[in-house]
Amino acid sequence: MSVKKVKAIKPPYKFEEYMHEITPLPKEDGDGFLITFPDLPGCMADGETIEEAITNGRDAFAAWISAVVDMGRPVPKPTAKPVELIEASGKFVARLPKSLHARLAARAKQEGVSLNTLVLALIAEGLGHREVCGH
Repeated sequence: MSVKKVKAIKPPYKFEEYMHEITPLPKEDGDGFLITFPDLPGCMADGETIEEAITNGRDAFAAWISAVVDMGRPVPKPTAKPVELIEASGKFVARLPKSLHARLAARAKQEGVSLNTLVLALIAEGLGHREVCGH
């Protein structure tokens, strides 16, 4: 396996211009906090404290931007404003067919993560795919 070195670039927009969400991680996922960026699909980091998650998020942000530019893709403009997302609790309940619930639970167990973490990753992956494909 070879590793490609990606040249660090100066981001066209500042870290502070992008909305980021910080959520607590459950015990089964190691506790701590997860930081994600709605405008940057798949860009995320974690940390034991909120401050550490933000610090690690800055590193993830810089690496994500550099990788996107290296791949020749455009850097998404910051669109989400903190005020727009104030009402969102970060929690919702969804009813699933039992067969789908069972398949998701089995996959989460196989991957060694919680069901919530698996579903969040699948949703983020799906949203990222849609945005890359222009949907």
